[in-house]
Amino acid sequence: MIGVDAGSGDRLALGVLVQYRMATTGQLHRVIAPEVRIEQTRRRLARLREKGLVDRITLPQAGRTRVWHPTAYGVQLACEWPELRGRRPSRTVSDPTAVRLKAGHTLTVTETALVFIEDARRRGDVCEPLDWIPEVHHPIGSGEAVIPDALLYYRHGPAGGEGGSMVRAFVEVDRATMGPERLAAKLTAYDRLFHYVSVVPGRRPTVQEPAVEEWRRRYPLFPRVLFVLDGTGPAGVENRISALRAGAGLLAASLFPYDVPVLAAPLADLLQHGPSAPVWRPVRGSGRRVGWTEPGRGQA
Repeated sequence: MIGVDAGSGDRLALGVLVQYRMATTGQLHRVIAPEVRIEQTRRRLARLREKGLVDRITLPQAGRTRVWHPTAYGVQLACEWPELRGRRPSRTVSDPTAVRLKAGHTLTVTETALVFIEDARRRGDVCEPLDWIPEVHHPIGSGEAVIPDALLYYRHGPAGGEGGSMVRAFVEVDRATMGPERLAAKLTAYDRLFHYVSVVPGRRPTVQEPAVEEWRRRYPLFPRVLFVLDGTGPAGVENRISALRAGAGLLAASLFPYDVPVLAAPLADLLQHGPSAPVWRPVRGSGRRVGWTEPGRGQA
C-alpha cells in the first residue's frame, strides 16, 4: 500500500471499519485517535479512500452525516492480517445500498462499542478497538446459530499488569424495532447455546473424550449476556425488561439463567454514567442495579 501508513493509524482505521462494518467520521476518530485533532482522521480517511480501501455514503438525515465503510478490496486486504484472520464479514459489508439500509442499527452498535472502549480508557482497563467483535457465529444445531451483535473482551487492570481479570460478554443492541416478546426469545437461543453439544455423525462420546458443550472450546466461562436498550422511553424500557424477566422465568429448569449473568440497561444511561456504573438491571433476581462486571454464580 504505497502512501498508506500500514504500521499504525491507517492499518487500525481500516481494520476497525472491516470489523465494525461502518462508522461515522466522529466515531472512527474516537476509536482510533481521540488524542489528536479530528482533521487528522479526516485526512487519513481521505487517503484510504484514494487508495480504494474505504468509501462513504451520506445519510439524508442527521445533518447529512458521512458514514464510512470498507470496500471489497479493503476487506480482502485486512482479512489477511493476523489480527483479523478468521473474520468473515458479510458479503454486503462493502455494498453502499446495504450500508445505507443497515446504518441505523450498525451505527448504534458502533456507539455501544465506544461506550466500553472509552470507559476502559478512563479506568485504566484494557479494551482495545479490535476487542469488540460483531456478529460472531455460534452454531446451536439444526442449521441454526446464535449471532450476537457483538462479542466483547474486557480486561480489568493495565496491560501487562498483575492481578487483572478477563471478562467476556455477548452484547445485544435493541432499538425497539421488534416486540418485547421477540427480544425475550433471544434468551431461549442463548440457553440452547449454553447446553449445545455438537455430535460427529457415527461417533459417540467416550470416557477419554466425553461430550463437551461447544462454547467451552472457545471460552473458559460462558460470556455474560448484555442487552443494551435504545429507541424507546422509560416505559418502553420497563416493558422490555419485564419481557426479558418473563423469558428467563420460562428457563427455570435450566442452569443458564442461574450461572450466567444476564443484564439490561438503556444506552442513554451507559452514555451518561458509563457501563461500569451500577446502571444494569439483572434479568433474574433482585431489582438492585449492578455494574456489568459483577460476577454471577459460577462466574469469576
